[in-house]
Amino acid sequence: MAVKKNITVKTARMDQEKSGYKKEETRAALLPKVNFSGSFQDNLQLPTTILPGEIIGEPGTSVAFQMGSQYSTSASIGISQILFSQTALTAVQLSKKASELSSLSVEKASENIAAEVAKLYFLALTTAEQRKLIEGNIARTERLKKITKITTDNGIGKQIDLDRVNVNLENYYTQLSNTLATQEQQTNMIKYMLDIPLEQTILLTDEANTLLLQNDPSLISDFSNHIDIQLLESQQDMNRLNQKMITDGYLPTLSLSGGIALQGLRNEFKNYFNENAENKWFPNSSLSLSLSIPLFDGFEKRSKSRQARLDYQKVQANLESTKELLNMNYRNATNNYQNNKSVVRRQQQNLALAEKVYDETTLRYREGLAAMSNLLQDEISLSNAQAGYLTALYNFKDAELKIMSLNGGIKD
Repeated sequence: MAVKKNITVKTARMDQEKSGYKKEETRAALLPKVNFSGSFQDNLQLPTTILPGEIIGEPGTSVAFQMGSQYSTSASIGISQILFSQTALTAVQLSKKASELSSLSVEKASENIAAEVAKLYFLALTTAEQRKLIEGNIARTERLKKITKITTDNGIGKQIDLDRVNVNLENYYTQLSNTLATQEQQTNMIKYMLDIPLEQTILLTDEANTLLLQNDPSLISDFSNHIDIQLLESQQDMNRLNQKMITDGYLPTLSLSGGIALQGLRNEFKNYFNENAENKWFPNSSLSLSLSIPLFDGFEKRSKSRQARLDYQKVQANLESTKELLNMNYRNATNNYQNNKSVVRRQQQNLALAEKVYDETTLRYREGLAAMSNLLQDEISLSNAQAGYLTALYNFKDAELKIMSLNGGIKD
């Protein structure tokens, strides 16, 4: 749901769609261009030209004549077609690569949002687990409060012991209130990321200890399929094509163009479009072949080519560094996974033991064989064990998600 609806992925898809239109725009340079143009002109005053007097028998003089017609009309259709332009061909290749890069960016955004949602999801499940532990503490403390009140009312127990139990109980209720508020905030964040209305009720159906990796991760060193590597390789291809397009500018360009036109010259507007001996339309047409050969551009293309080469080398260096970084991160993530897996197991055992000790001390307290100080000390140990278990549980989920992000399995 997040991949489909999240704003980050939506904008990445819009950029992908935009790159598709950009590819069409670049390809248009190789297609024929057809244009129509027309004009109508009313010469309020005919243009004047100077002619030699010889034409009217007055040699050695100049005579001014007004020439032309009152009205003139023209209509033409022109067509042009590039026959050869290596720059345009390379630009098409570059636009295709840009479209691929946009597709990879969508994949990158999708994986990022998947990782964010997964972390938030298991954080919310860990908070739900914390809530259950606190509710269990409250239930135990409520029972202890009843026992302590009975012993205090019978004169066996001390009022200070009952006060201590009440203080702990209030602390647990405060923890529960804070946990419920945190849980609601995390749920609202999940709704936001999945574009679910905030007033809608959702239920997280998994448990915090749900295993994401059924088997221990195997050591890998090839990250060629990692989205970050694919993005850098695509960017490198674009830089290579960009440099090629610049150097292609040294090659000649060949183009063909032609057109047909009609021109009408009239001194009277009436019967303007009725063709007769005096109202004629004069056709003309042309066809031309153009060859453009760049000779010297002040070293502009050379400078641009050197810049593009440096961009290529920079991405190459970044690519090698990223491969090393991914390799190191995966090794560390695997080590972290194994460590947290054993920590969770030890913390589970420690929590079970702390609960057992607390229950035994509670029983001994009811029988008058243990002091309240012993019980409170065991209660502190139980709280520490619960906190350690919750921390280890989330760290283990985070380690699993880290591995899945590195090996490309996060969206699974």
